[in-house]
Amino acid sequence: MKVTSNSLRSFAAGILIATSLIGAVYLFGPSEAKSTGKEEPAKVEKLSEDEMVKKLTSKGYVIHTEDQWEKQLQAMNENQQDKETEKKDDNADGEVIYKTMLTVSTGMTSIDVGNALEKANIIESGLDFYKEVENRGVENDLRPGTFEVESGMTTDEIIRTIFK
Repeated sequence: MKVTSNSLRSFAAGILIATSLIGAVYLFGPSEAKSTGKEEPAKVEKLSEDEMVKKLTSKGYVIHTEDQWEKQLQAMNENQQDKETEKKDDNADGEVIYKTMLTVSTGMTSIDVGNALEKANIIESGLDFYKEVENRGVENDLRPGTFEVESGMTTDEIIRTIFK
């Protein structure tokens, strides 16, 4: 195909006309898209704050105000300090036994529990604990609550205590 100046001008004129038409539709066309009427419009439900909280809590969400959240963080920090200053008991063999009160809250995972037990010197490795929990298939059966555990307990005893 041979490109001549006439064919080039015709092509440019076509692009100019197409661009002008698109611009005119954009500028002078409807400002909102209209429904064809075949689908139902989305119903927007306006809820009060209390209704939102009730609806979310009924679906399993935990809702906290900023003050409640700060209190929970403060209690968690105090609990962590208590764990660090935990009492050590000596058994008959002279081996040091560490005891701690482990608080499991909603949303914690078995990895979090393993790490907390490792920090409290109850177990050697949080990762090994998590793997054992996963091997048993109970990683989703974590019970919220406060549990007393000690380093003299076997992994099986710890799992039976903390998991359903």
